[in-house]
Amino acid sequence: MRPKEFDLDVVTDAAMQVFWLKGYAGTSIQDLVDGTGLSRSSLYGTFESKYNLYQKTLDRYDAVTTANIHCLEQEESAKAAIKSLLMKIAEDELADPLHRGCLIANASLELAGQDTLIAEKVTLNLQRFQKAILNVFQKAQQQGEISKEINAEALSFFVVNTIQGMRVVAKGTPTHQRRQCLLDIIDIALRIL
Repeated sequence: MRPKEFDLDVVTDAAMQVFWLKGYAGTSIQDLVDGTGLSRSSLYGTFESKYNLYQKTLDRYDAVTTANIHCLEQEESAKAAIKSLLMKIAEDELADPLHRGCLIANASLELAGQDTLIAEKVTLNLQRFQKAILNVFQKAQQQGEISKEINAEALSFFVVNTIQGMRVVAKGTPTHQRRQCLLDIIDIALRIL
C-alpha cells in the first residue's frame, strides 16, 4: 500500500472552502475533487464519505474561532475587547467577496436542526466562543469595569448572538449598504455594554 502523498490539513482546508461557499447540500463530490485536487478514490479512501469530510472541516474551522478569541486577549478593557472583536468580524465580512458568512452559522442553519452530530459540533464551537467572551466580562466585573449586577453570561450570549447575526445580515445585505449596516450593529451593541 502506497503512503498518502498529500497533507491532510491542506486537503481539509480546501474542502472547507468548498463547503463554506456552497453549503453541505450544494457541494457535490465533483466539487470536492475540483476543490481539493484529489481523486474521488483518494477522497473516499481518506474520508470515507462527504459527510465525514464535512465534519472534519467543521473541526478545522476551530482555527477561525481561535483567531477571534485571540482578538479578545489583545485589549485591556472589556469594551475595547468586544469592539475589537466586532470590528474584526465586520472586516472579515466586508473583505469576503463571496459573502460566505460563518461556516458554523451556515452549518447551524442548514443541518444542525436535523443532524445531532453536526448540532454538537456547532454547539461546541459556539460554547467555546461564548465562554471566552464570558471570561472577558467576568474579569471586567472583578475589576469594576462592569457592574456585578449585570448577568455576564447573558451578556456573553448577547455578543455571540450579535456576531452570528452580523454574519447572516452581511450575507443578505447589498454590497453598498453592508459596511454601514455592520457599523450600526456594532454601535448599538457597544452602547449596551
